[in-house]
Amino acid sequence: MQLDKRNIGLNFNESKKAVVKVWAPQAEKVALKVEGGEPIRLNKENYGYFSVVTESIRPGDRYWFQLDNDKQLPDPASLAQPDGVHGASMAVDLQYAWNDLPWINPPLNNYLIYELHVGTFTAESDFEGVEKRLDHLKDLGVTAVEIMPVGAFPGSRNWGYDGVFPFAVQTSYGGPQGLQKLVDTCHQKGLAVILDVVYNHFGPEGNYLSSYGPYFTDKYHTPWGNAVNFDDKDCDGVRDFVVENVLMWFRDFHIDALRLDAVHAIKDYSAVHVLQEIRQQIDLLMEQTGRRYYLIAESDLNDPRYITPLDQQGLGMDAQWVDEFHHALRVSAGEPKKGYYLDFNGLADLTKSYRDAYVYTGAYSAERRRKFGKDASQHPGKQFVVFSQNHDQVGNRLLGERSGTLYGFEMQKLMAAAVLFSPYIPMLFMGEEWGESNPFYYFVSHTDEELVEMVRQGRKKEFAAMNAGGEAIDPQSENTFNASRLNWSLLEIPPHQALFQFYKKLITLRKTNAVLAANDRLAVNVQLFASKQVLLLDRGMQNHNDHVFCLMNFSKQPQEILYPSDIIMTDLQLIIDSASQKWYGTTEAPDRWKEGQEIVLQPASFVAYSTSHD
Repeated sequence: MQLDKRNIGLNFNESKKAVVKVWAPQAEKVALKVEGGEPIRLNKENYGYFSVVTESIRPGDRYWFQLDNDKQLPDPASLAQPDGVHGASMAVDLQYAWNDLPWINPPLNNYLIYELHVGTFTAESDFEGVEKRLDHLKDLGVTAVEIMPVGAFPGSRNWGYDGVFPFAVQTSYGGPQGLQKLVDTCHQKGLAVILDVVYNHFGPEGNYLSSYGPYFTDKYHTPWGNAVNFDDKDCDGVRDFVVENVLMWFRDFHIDALRLDAVHAIKDYSAVHVLQEIRQQIDLLMEQTGRRYYLIAESDLNDPRYITPLDQQGLGMDAQWVDEFHHALRVSAGEPKKGYYLDFNGLADLTKSYRDAYVYTGAYSAERRRKFGKDASQHPGKQFVVFSQNHDQVGNRLLGERSGTLYGFEMQKLMAAAVLFSPYIPMLFMGEEWGESNPFYYFVSHTDEELVEMVRQGRKKEFAAMNAGGEAIDPQSENTFNASRLNWSLLEIPPHQALFQFYKKLITLRKTNAVLAANDRLAVNVQLFASKQVLLLDRGMQNHNDHVFCLMNFSKQPQEILYPSDIIMTDLQLIIDSASQKWYGTTEAPDRWKEGQEIVLQPASFVAYSTSHD
């Protein structure tokens, strides 16, 4: 596999000739049909590939593939679908005049992630709209922008997980050139870019992959149907398809990290797992380009093998999301114990997550009705991404409520601090920094009415399983999409302004305080005052005397906490108090906390003291 260019689909070489290659192992003949031209027959190669080099197509031309003189099909490796998922593919030259050469992808430990959905982040619903708001993100202080999937999907309204053309950037967002420009601008402003990608399934509408070859297998089943074929007969072409996609994002779009959706649903019993193959190829690409690329997995298995290096028989992911931190935090904040929240015991589990990242490390899960998980204590904090909300946890609620609707102002500040002062990589979901109150719903814009009704009924069943009473919002309605847009005008209203400033302060402290920036899990101690619903998080650094002590009161009453006897320091200095008038609160914590002194924590508040005067 050549790493310096795309090896499948339609691409242009240095001579501006089109180099065409498609995998169709079940076909005898394949032709390229350029709109307005005669079919161009491709040459049959080994392992099911067909190829041709031609001057008969130029960037911007529409084209199809024709298999065995049958109906015309769009290119599975298409770079653009301007006429939708059922229309012709468009030839694209990925050459771009990059201006980000000084850019260096920061260490993963320095990532502060901001997740956004292009369609609802701004009124423009495109990459240009995102670009116009990058200065807001710089002002906030985050260091990495995570973009939900951009692969071409039906219509113009979708979360992106129904994509059917993983190489084609959604046209309504701005297409491939629009994404390249956005990444270029992010880098010029000092922001890394994470792209969410989906390899565990492909969407239903506009999915022509099975017409080309055995992209799916009935050996395994997933929530979306038959699994992607990574280990059954003729799987090599499917594996190459996915690996090529990964390489393209890094090489041709200068993406800094990929977030791989639900890797636990990738079924592969090959001797070399497809995730390992991806890691191997990325390592080779890094050697070639001199750039650093990260792979961040979403997994609910609590299996540290996913984030273990290849040379230790792991799958080679750099980091993973930790939903369990979110679940424990939400129950601590008052989330009813329904659905998957049944498994979580609030502060006791949040305490464990601060210590161990995973809550379940071999214990019995009532929701799963089995024991699961494994200890991951030897893995550094930079390998775990934590959050108080994300697209799934908001959008998969019956009414799509954000924290800004579910919780009071003081609790929102407490939850923000619980995430940003954790020994892990923090992630924010768009709008949470000002307490966005608009919902974030699940939405689609399918053209197949039967499929639309299946989606509606599927959502109702999901909510019934979560014991969520009420009527589900129609995901197909354009009003559902419009209601999910951020309301940027809230930033002009005092309480929301104060929350934004509070987030900025937390992020600044995380960056500038050596203890908080270190993410040293081995120097973390946690003490739970269960009767008071207070948690004391002691952040330290190995071989270093400085500490940050974080007091979190999740109760609805003031709580008195005596200076802990096991703290050897005798004098601590206040670095932040969420209940301060500065942050729209009503009281002030003492500037210093000394041995023998008792302090009063306000309801739903966060106070942090430091041994250092940074």
